[in-house]
Amino acid sequence: MKKKENIKIVVVLPAFNAYKTLKKTIDDIPEGFVDEIICVDDGSTDGTYDLAKDLNLIVYKHESNRGYGANQKTCYDKALERGADIIVMLHPDYQYDPKLVSYFVSYISDGYFDIMLGSRIRSRKEVTGNGMPLYKYLGNRFLTRFENFFTGLKLSEYHTGYRAYSRKVLENINYHANSDDFIFDQEFLVQAVYFNYKIGEIPVPVRYFPDASSINFSRSVKYGLGTLSLILKFFLKKINMSGDKRFLKKNMKQKICSNNV
Repeated sequence: MKKKENIKIVVVLPAFNAYKTLKKTIDDIPEGFVDEIICVDDGSTDGTYDLAKDLNLIVYKHESNRGYGANQKTCYDKALERGADIIVMLHPDYQYDPKLVSYFVSYISDGYFDIMLGSRIRSRKEVTGNGMPLYKYLGNRFLTRFENFFTGLKLSEYHTGYRAYSRKVLENINYHANSDDFIFDQEFLVQAVYFNYKIGEIPVPVRYFPDASSINFSRSVKYGLGTLSLILKFFLKKINMSGDKRFLKKNMKQKICSNNV
């Protein structure tokens, strides 16, 4: 698949202790299709930063672990600063297939969607057979149905870590108002729904293995409860019963702040 001229494509890698899987991830990104690869090391202790430099990536480092959401904030800030038109967020743990980057980009560059998601959910047998714990699968299904009901969408999954965004989405959504933790991804999607951005998805095969990142049961419960709370706040905002700053566009928030100075 050929990339369109005059469109800068940047892959961002929010990395934490990804030394064992980073090179495999980079090796599978389609050669010549991506203009830049940015790796943000979130205080890793396993040599991730040095390896990323050796692989000639554009590397930024948090001196301490600030969290998955904070990592993405830096990823997107740096991608925008460097003039990216389409930004693909890919976990460097080799769980998702990097070869599909070109498909994500094409749906955005051709104007079909503003955001693309990679859905892991094609069948219960396939997902659990590839190693997703049953409790995570059931939680994923429950939360996705809950989110679809309140957003009016029919997505097969909201909880994927493989996503692509057009520049205008990142320029307008106030993602710095979001959490520094794992709930960041859900906040971003709900913001996108609120502002009526077009969201598409394609199926992606995934791998579950010891070196792939994963949150434990207790953090999964916290994440699930946070998602439920977020959707209820989204609903209240839709019926004008909430002033949540996450649902202000970035430029609107800046204008309000300047008027208050």
